[in-house]
Amino acid sequence: MKYYKSLLSFIATFLITINNLFGQTKQINQIDSLMRHSSQIGIFNGNVLIAKNDNTIYNASFGFTDATKTQKLTPDYKFNIGSITKEFSAVALLQLQEQGKLELDDKVSKFIPELPKWANEVTIKDILQYTSGLPNVNWKKIKSNQDVFDDLKSVDKLDFIPGTQYDYNMNNVFLRQFIIERITGMIYKKYAKKYIFKPCKMNSSEITPIDNVKFIAKGYNNKHIEDKPDFLIGGTFLTTNDLLKFSNCLHSKKLINENSLYELGQQFHQEDTQSALGEAKFVNKHLIQHSHDGRAGSYEAILVSDLDENFTIILLGNNYNGKIFEISDAIKAILKN
Repeated sequence: MKYYKSLLSFIATFLITINNLFGQTKQINQIDSLMRHSSQIGIFNGNVLIAKNDNTIYNASFGFTDATKTQKLTPDYKFNIGSITKEFSAVALLQLQEQGKLELDDKVSKFIPELPKWANEVTIKDILQYTSGLPNVNWKKIKSNQDVFDDLKSVDKLDFIPGTQYDYNMNNVFLRQFIIERITGMIYKKYAKKYIFKPCKMNSSEITPIDNVKFIAKGYNNKHIEDKPDFLIGGTFLTTNDLLKFSNCLHSKKLINENSLYELGQQFHQEDTQSALGEAKFVNKHLIQHSHDGRAGSYEAILVSDLDENFTIILLGNNYNGKIFEISDAIKAILKN
């Protein structure tokens, strides 16, 4: 009797496994059809990676490496991920808080005392949640990171009282990087490589300005004009596989603990605002959804993770067409049947 029970249990498990495999094969075929169609009609040029149940189930490239359209992309190519890179400076600040080197309520002036009086009002939390009141970067006169710092020193008045309104702009992000450099004595680029990329084994990731130009997908528009290179420190070029490694590393609390992750996911209490993690949803302080998009020139990027259903969608493109939200939504619908 025991033998027959064991046999029946084995057969049932086998049939369930086969059914799941057939279901996943169908999903992969649907995703492949969607991506090929998106490429053919000219709305996606880039790389896509999809992971489910901790395994990569789809990893493909569509289109070309640059405006000449002579060389095809492969999964080895790196793309500028735009605003998703802001997560790295945010994670770094929470790492420093865990080490006791700062508190989120600390004023900016504690770390950079030579800044104007507004630095006595703005907290670390404000620059993480874009509630500092700082005006945006004066891009017309910026040619280096020193120019960014000098521009911050020339700000004599905030646009609003810190913590009362929301303004998503890059001065908040550059200020994070300057604070990290002051506390650690390291150039931000080196800090990110040592304490974020290396622990996550993100071996192909590069922070601007780029020294190694091998396997860099070049951004270009639909008039076949290439983007100018980024000269400021902080932009990140990476592969779809490295972005998945970062996502997994972050969600498994290898970089920061659960409480820090929760703090990074908090946003200003107003509609259409973002946290330092983009959009993050928690249940009992436990992260269940995480999505972030980015754009830099002709580059576009999106990361969508559903931790309850255990899947991650990554799309990185170098020819902006503004359709990656629709494509990722379609992939999500396929994964959810």
